[in-house]
Amino acid sequence: MSTETTASVSTHILDTSIGKPAEGVAISLSARKGLDGEWAALGGSATDVDGRCKDLPALPEGTTHVRLDFETETYFSKKQAEAQQDAPRVRDSGAFFPEVTITFAVNPGEHYHVPLLLNPFGYSVYRGS
Repeated sequence: MSTETTASVSTHILDTSIGKPAEGVAISLSARKGLDGEWAALGGSATDVDGRCKDLPALPEGTTHVRLDFETETYFSKKQAEAQQDAPRVRDSGAFFPEVTITFAVNPGEHYHVPLLLNPFGYSVYRGS
């Protein structure tokens, strides 16, 4: 939850290759104060069955930039293994992007919902509501 002196962040992932939420993707949250500030790891979580990550850590007061790191390789490797259990191997890698990092600026008092639209060979992100 955002306050007058802090911002808040939420996210979810939709796997556009199957048209469903991406469950079990590990996400790490980091923050910094100012362009020259050091990144501080705040913690992380994983997406639930709805592709949502509802328990990201709160941002510290004075945060100006946030970084979300999505660990996508494990997710796609698992999906590939499930899909090819009884089929011949199609390719060597589960994903072209083994991770996705999204960095964005924040202002105190605002909430930032950052959806990730993901598939094995591309992604898109935007500021949601």
